[in-house]
Amino acid sequence: MALEIRQNLRLTQQLIMTQKLQQAIRLLQLSRMELLAEIHQALETNPVLEEQLSEERPPASPEEEAWEAARPQSSAEAETPEAAPAPEEASSPLDDWDWEKYLQDQEFAPRQEEYEERELPSYENLNAQKTTLKSHLMWQLSLAGLDPEGRTLGTLIIGNLDADGYLRATVEEIAQEAGVPPPRVEEVLRVVQNFDPPGVAARDLKECLRLQLGPLNLEHPLVSAIIEGHLTNLGNRNYQAIARDLKVSLEDVAQAAEIIAQLDPKPGRRFDAEDPAYITPDVYVYKVGEEYVCVLNEDGLPKLRVNSFYLESLRHPEKLSDQAKSYIQKHLDSALWFIRSIHQRQKTLQRVAESIVRFQRDFLDHGLSHLRPLTLRQVAEDVQMHESTISRVTTGKYMHTPQGVLDMKYFFNSGINLGVGDQIASESVKEKIRQLVQAENPENPLSDQEIADLLRKEDVIIARRTVAKYRGMLGVLPSSKRKRPALRNKNRATSPS
Repeated sequence: MALEIRQNLRLTQQLIMTQKLQQAIRLLQLSRMELLAEIHQALETNPVLEEQLSEERPPASPEEEAWEAARPQSSAEAETPEAAPAPEEASSPLDDWDWEKYLQDQEFAPRQEEYEERELPSYENLNAQKTTLKSHLMWQLSLAGLDPEGRTLGTLIIGNLDADGYLRATVEEIAQEAGVPPPRVEEVLRVVQNFDPPGVAARDLKECLRLQLGPLNLEHPLVSAIIEGHLTNLGNRNYQAIARDLKVSLEDVAQAAEIIAQLDPKPGRRFDAEDPAYITPDVYVYKVGEEYVCVLNEDGLPKLRVNSFYLESLRHPEKLSDQAKSYIQKHLDSALWFIRSIHQRQKTLQRVAESIVRFQRDFLDHGLSHLRPLTLRQVAEDVQMHESTISRVTTGKYMHTPQGVLDMKYFFNSGINLGVGDQIASESVKEKIRQLVQAENPENPLSDQEIADLLRKEDVIIARRTVAKYRGMLGVLPSSKRKRPALRNKNRATSPS
């Protein structure tokens, strides 16, 4: 069969992702801070765009001007003359007073010589600097009274500490770097290990905990024995094995475990903790009467408009060259589309927020126990949009509600079947599990199956493996690791015999 080329005519529909459509989709999923950066970048790159200042009053429309001209004046306005002549002020005997001569005689002129010669510190030196672990240790090293070689070794030791305060270089490596014998490094290391915070510059967890016993006055033979040889059993709460190996009572092991729990396994983390990330809500939800009102947070977002100079230039195209007209028209189309995309984004965010509030009204009124199962499809059908649009508009957005500032994704969660045929949100089930664990007896903690049975009594149909999954998401240990032995004498918790 011979091959041949033929021409066919077909009518098809295709979705073409133009650059403008891609920009609109990208703006939809930006967070508030990212949108603010995008607007500032557009203001810098597009000369047709400009920011409308808040004190500027937008020009009145022809309808407003006609209404203002036809508006009847009030009686107060009618009685007030348009330009009332200012009354002549009465002459005062002080008008002819020579104030310049008076000030010169009294020497009232301020003397600023001493202020002009004073050198003020720069503003950079006035900014508060965060104290880090290494700066805190270097300050103590400068006060330790070491010789130059000791200070050099101390600087090398501090420089090899990680964020948790552990020494991540061996003594031999530091000695080779400094060209000194290892015993000299050990000597300086003991000095650094006596610095604040207790336990710093340790080489492992055992040494870190052991270094904290002395400064905190928690030294005890049983505590030291558990730290040296039974940290694994202690982590697994296998108190029976510790008591059997050390030949002590179970109560003494429990008391020693309480003492070890007061120690910090990562002494450096309180210095190098990350700064908190502050969240600015995108939507505020207020309760006005019996209804909830959604208000977009547009504080700080520039209000964009098209520069009037370029609009006026296009009204007289005969004065412009073809290149200038093409340049202005290109940036004008981009500016109009950018403004339209931002308005569409805000409008979509408003509609989605109002839909979420309608679905989760009981949660806003009564709290987490009344959170309803909600999917993207339900909100998409409510606002007549696609699920992908709902997913984009809720990504990285936050709502300020009567129940706190929450991620908009928080309201979307799966459901657990109830015995009565309804469903309950998975977040509500997690809250119930958390409350059951908090109220349990630490000497006899609840197993996953017992938690599932208790939830079934509340008509929550849930499997044991689902309880284990939610318990892991809450960061709750298994029942075998939550169990604590009974203590006959609570007053001896800090002094094991």
